[in-house]
Amino acid sequence: MRILVTLLILAVVGVGGWQLLPSQGNSKKTITVGTTDTVSSLDPAGAYDAGSWALFSNVFQSLLTYEPAGVAPEPDAATSCDFAAGGLITYTCRLRDDLSFPSGRKVDAEDVKFSFDRVKKINSDVGPASLFSTLKSVEARGRTVTFHLSTPDATFPFKVATGAGSIVDRERYPADALRSGDGVDGTGPYTLAGYTKGEKIDLEPNSRYRGAVSTGRPVELRYYDDPPALEKAWKDKAVDVATRQLPPATLAAINPSDPDQRVTEADSSDTRNLYLNTRPGSPLHDKDVRKAMAWLVDREQLADTVYDGTVDPLYSLIPTGITGHTTSFFDTYPDQNPEKARKLLKEAGVRLPVSFTYGYGLGSGAAAEEAQELKRQLEAGGLFEVNVKGYEWTDFQKRWAGGELDAYAVGWVADYPDPDTFAGPLVGTDSTMNTGYSSKAVDAFIRQSQQYADRSRVADDFRGLQEVIAEDVPVIPLWQRKEYVLTSVDVGGGQYLADGNGVFRLWRLNWI
Repeated sequence: MRILVTLLILAVVGVGGWQLLPSQGNSKKTITVGTTDTVSSLDPAGAYDAGSWALFSNVFQSLLTYEPAGVAPEPDAATSCDFAAGGLITYTCRLRDDLSFPSGRKVDAEDVKFSFDRVKKINSDVGPASLFSTLKSVEARGRTVTFHLSTPDATFPFKVATGAGSIVDRERYPADALRSGDGVDGTGPYTLAGYTKGEKIDLEPNSRYRGAVSTGRPVELRYYDDPPALEKAWKDKAVDVATRQLPPATLAAINPSDPDQRVTEADSSDTRNLYLNTRPGSPLHDKDVRKAMAWLVDREQLADTVYDGTVDPLYSLIPTGITGHTTSFFDTYPDQNPEKARKLLKEAGVRLPVSFTYGYGLGSGAAAEEAQELKRQLEAGGLFEVNVKGYEWTDFQKRWAGGELDAYAVGWVADYPDPDTFAGPLVGTDSTMNTGYSSKAVDAFIRQSQQYADRSRVADDFRGLQEVIAEDVPVIPLWQRKEYVLTSVDVGGGQYLADGNGVFRLWRLNWI
């Protein structure tokens, strides 16, 4: 399997190659990064969102990580990791012997076991426990950690390399509850020097770090309420780097010849879907109601009018560039067709209009404008009545996790470069997106795909899975974005924040 990543670096004409080397004279100067992402929790057991995991990539360490643009995990806190010969059900890692927590205590295999066990035990509604659905038990012995799986799972190493695999200090984190307060005890390339919730995080290079990467410059992460606020900070030069997300109109108008900035534009696997509550009692429980909605969504119009062409219409659960990508929703619902939607609802005996709630996260790009455009499309012909409301991000997560919303639009950043990250977490039984959807056929496709260590062999399984999803419609794919990172002319390394494999490499930023 290969994820396609294209980088376009737009630099100032006349900047010589020698200037692209890190400036040693600025090693103590802080680089300021602005984003609209939100950190919902400082505890790896309690967060499964892009903003939190971006932080985890830097302050925690997993047994494995990804090299830039890499498609296979590499050792980080481990010296090596391997499946036992003859199967994909026992996975063993050997821990480095030179790791230590901020307290100075050396990391041991028991800390690793503790970290995985507590993710599963806590099983937070908005946490990453679902990633370890095939993990039966963890054994620690000396410097060796052995994971015993309930079924063969070739994707398990990919999951170990994510934020869910973050190693925490067992003496500082409770085993059965999320940690309170603002403390972080990890072994990543940065330490948390300061935290003001919703405003900023200060990161200092971790002199104790030992692993696959190197430490970088001091970084201050600043959090903005919405894209216009981030744009203002960028234009006012309050930040040196701007990423995730500037307004679509701003991205569409990027000028390559602007002498005051560098731009990284990368093909990415970031997607956005409309998730539908399929539970009994929900107005969207009836499959024909959901199929009628699929006949009404016009992705091209959404991409053009709301996003100024900076996103591409998406017709499958798995995006372009990932093994198993199809056009299942285009094949099933090739155009916007209110007549077919009305016929479906009439034959199903559904009372019109179907009224339902639609939620989105405040500050999530152009989410408010997107919601209004989808409301307009879905209400065409009087078939639906859509009650739209935006929520603060943490509240939004809790509402969809609690089944309180009938429909909700959420962006999805791939956890790892494999189609599996778009399957179980999104549409598998007990999925992270919590739509109430369960399909024996979908779960079977997921289990079957996990038996192949050669990931090029899983395409047929994921094509079959997406055919089922297009028929059952627990989710409606909307679009796939490009990733943009803007940096000031004297900051390099922006491309390492957006290379498609889920790692936010702040340590690669440098003054040039």
